[in-house]
Amino acid sequence: MANWFRRKKVPDIAAEDVPQAEPQPSEELLSVTAVPEEPAATDEQPVKEELTPEGTQSVWRRGLARLRRVLTTPLGQLFRGRPFSEEIFGELEEALLGADVGVPTTTRLIERLRERCRKEKPTEASALHSYLKDEMLAVLQQQPNPPLVGKTRPWVILMIGVNGVGKTTSIAKLASRFRREGKRVLLVAADTFRAAAIEQLEAWAHRLNLELIKHQSGASPAAVAFDGIRAAIARSVDVVIIDTAGRLHTKAPLMEELKKVHRVIARELPGAPHEVLLVLDASTGQNALSQANSFQQISSLTGVILAKMDGSAKGGMAFSVVEQLKVPIRCVGLGEKEEDLQDFSPENFIDALFSLSEGQV
Repeated sequence: MANWFRRKKVPDIAAEDVPQAEPQPSEELLSVTAVPEEPAATDEQPVKEELTPEGTQSVWRRGLARLRRVLTTPLGQLFRGRPFSEEIFGELEEALLGADVGVPTTTRLIERLRERCRKEKPTEASALHSYLKDEMLAVLQQQPNPPLVGKTRPWVILMIGVNGVGKTTSIAKLASRFRREGKRVLLVAADTFRAAAIEQLEAWAHRLNLELIKHQSGASPAAVAFDGIRAAIARSVDVVIIDTAGRLHTKAPLMEELKKVHRVIARELPGAPHEVLLVLDASTGQNALSQANSFQQISSLTGVILAKMDGSAKGGMAFSVVEQLKVPIRCVGLGEKEEDLQDFSPENFIDALFSLSEGQV
């Protein structure tokens, strides 16, 4: 059973006046879930084997099955056995828009295909299959995708996104993966506007045997983040993952609170947060980009996690994310299992999307 100790809660912190010394306590309590200094695999938490390349590709093919049916199945019918003609571009545009690639990105893809066709002068429509695959891969490769955890300790990851996108589940999957890699992970429950959010993250912390910093529901998110950073430094934690409220991007006061959290973290640990990851629900398609654009204005994003890709026929929005937001896709959710949260690979994405066998999983 986890050890519990009590300490006084940090009072609400003004963004421009974050204390450098230990703040004066209030009468409310802060709860912390503690774990052993060096968490090891147990019967309840076995060390999972790494997927083979074949297993990884199988996960990608299975996760992109719906998008593949919507996009590449019509393309196969479009290109097969037809001579090349200009009318093909119109049909191709419809197929891309149907997969929710988005108007700006679709327009640019069609322009690049037209240019390549002018240069290479294909006689068969089937040539466009490989051309399109190359151009879509080039879009996804525009942004470099470094490792999620760098060398700095503690490495701070700030997770943002609206309610219901799969943010907490993504946090849990990332934390479990980092723990299996031998890293000491601290979770920080800064979504204080919903008691259920704190309880959900606490349940994951217990299940994964991880440390958790939390305050009572309704406390200042910035104060929780402040305590989380202080605890991470004191305990030599490797990775800190901070959950923030599922803010509606149209609610100005909540977005201002997110700015405050960001400033508090940066004040306590210069250079942090090292990653600001926006979780988007892939099933919402282009609608998610309006959320992303608003968050981008408030906090400088370092990447996007596309959750629920396996249940979506609108996963073509991945191309718009990279091209319009100018940030990399860091991870993609391809299913419910822990290993289904995969580091994003443009090559794996395109190979799975254009795989020849619909039944191959």
